[in-house]
Amino acid sequence: MEEIGEFLQAEIYKLIFKRVTVDESLVKSRLLDSITLVDLSVSIEDKTGIHITRQDFVPENFDTIERMLDFISSKK
Repeated sequence: MEEIGEFLQAEIYKLIFKRVTVDESLVKSRLLDSITLVDLSVSIEDKTGIHITRQDFVPENFDTIERMLDFISSKK
């Protein structure tokens, strides 16, 4: 999962031009908005092969890189 974590950090940097830690809030702090979340989810689907549904778009799944990694693990 370390590779996916690094991938997420790089993708988030491309979207918001800021380096973030794995436990830094992204949704609640509004670093990611609805548009960047969709862009990020497409990248996650392409990289991991998982399918992200509308119901998956909740802050619990995307607020931090740690939560994203947990979410991705649960979908595999």
